[in-house]
Amino acid sequence: MLPSFSEVPIGGYRVVYEYANRLASKGHRVSVVHPRRLTLSPPKNLYRWMRRRAARILDLLFPPGVDWQPIDRRVSMLYVPDLRARWVPDGDAVFATAWQTAGYVVEYPQSKGQKFYLVQDFDPWLGPKDQLETTWRWPLKKVTDSRWLYDRVCSAGASRNDVINIPIGVDHQRFRLITGTVRLPGTIAMFYGSPGYKAVQDGVDALRMVKARFPDLSATVFGEKGPRTDMIPSWIVHRGRVSESQLVRIYNESRIFVCSSAAEGFALPPAEAMACGCAVASTDCGGNREYAEHEVTALLSPPRDPEALAGNIARLLEDDGLRLRLAKAGHERIQSFTWERSTDQLEQFVRLHVVKAGEN
Repeated sequence: MLPSFSEVPIGGYRVVYEYANRLASKGHRVSVVHPRRLTLSPPKNLYRWMRRRAARILDLLFPPGVDWQPIDRRVSMLYVPDLRARWVPDGDAVFATAWQTAGYVVEYPQSKGQKFYLVQDFDPWLGPKDQLETTWRWPLKKVTDSRWLYDRVCSAGASRNDVINIPIGVDHQRFRLITGTVRLPGTIAMFYGSPGYKAVQDGVDALRMVKARFPDLSATVFGEKGPRTDMIPSWIVHRGRVSESQLVRIYNESRIFVCSSAAEGFALPPAEAMACGCAVASTDCGGNREYAEHEVTALLSPPRDPEALAGNIARLLEDDGLRLRLAKAGHERIQSFTWERSTDQLEQFVRLHVVKAGEN
């Protein structure tokens, strides 16, 4: 159960689609349900009823599609008016994938399956703390994608018997080393997005500081499409939304990948950059601790500290031996994070609780 449909890449949605693809490839029947809205209340007047009806007809005639993520043809992509049980197929297991969808799943009848919750949210950026923690205590079997989130869920009062941590993976067929680790000097890449937890202003500020010391520095930012803003200096290349093949090329042409996030459930871009041979300078944003270890596989600095982030970027520019060592160690570490491993663990967890529910 996704909280909406998105025409642009969203990390949490990508996780859902990756799991769906691999579960379908293992022979499971998988549906991903996208609501037009999240509401349990009926339309209040005839006009709203007609608009909802028209939207439903348009979805049936011209169903939306996801062009930013490969979707296995065996995955059923459903686009429905809302997440009420009437629109949800029966099954053996049903997953909430965000705190907004957990309220629906917890109320579903038994015919929808054993109830699970893929926890990817964190406060205060992806939901109010009290509402998030309330959903974590509900009787749903919970799956976190980092130890950082696992500890937060358990600390909020969830039973450890109902929670498992399954770090997500990287598709190493797609995100791979192409050019080697000897690259043009001073080449840096960074994700650029509007959500507050991405703290992109901190990243840009750090790059400005480094540019003052290294005039030949070149940087590329990617992410949201749209016109260049005043926040991005003219010397930074703004690529906007890029295709996956373009993204892999950006990673492979960059010596350093910068992550400035204040918090992340896992942080896929730095992991993908490691798989493509980048040395990573990142904030210690929580979820990236699964693979980013300071001075071993990356250089980490406190969140919301552009000066400390700039210092780590400068270290990698000044000491190419350090950069190569971290790039190699990061590349080796991230190889153990695969979607196949994650999906096998998820499948085992679901089977265990579906069987237990059947016995009861």
